[in-house]
Amino acid sequence: MIQTVEPNIRELPFFTDLSEGHLKFLMSCAKDVQFPAQHYLFREGDPANEFYVILDGLVSVELLVPGRGATIVQTVGEGEVVGWSWVSPPYRWHFEARTLLSTRAIAFDANRLRNKWKEDHDFGYEMMKRFVNVIAERLDATRLQLLDMYGGHP
Repeated sequence: MIQTVEPNIRELPFFTDLSEGHLKFLMSCAKDVQFPAQHYLFREGDPANEFYVILDGLVSVELLVPGRGATIVQTVGEGEVVGWSWVSPPYRWHFEARTLLSTRAIAFDANRLRNKWKEDHDFGYEMMKRFVNVIAERLDATRLQLLDMYGGHP
């Protein structure tokens, strides 16, 4: 069964207050996707060509730590964004993301978005404001995880 992404995009807080034109553009580069549990959405170092908004399920964002392997930095659930590495060059993933449960999401074509931002700076600014919050949350979660791993000592 193919599902339309329009109602989901309109209801997501991440996209609140975007213009109708910007919402329609987002819908044009979005697709409904489903993944089984333990599926990797992306791996560190791979090209970052999409980002995801979780509709249902749970995703772990993981950092590869030498000598320790993959360490969960943050878990992301319904209504939350996974993936910000597509925002800045070299457009490669900084983390890994793996589904913990069967997960349904909306996947957005990052290449199309980057091109649109070059043409429409207002849209780019509006979206960048939103992604700065995602990046800050991920940075805070990473910092807390590293402090926990190393006992707060350098």
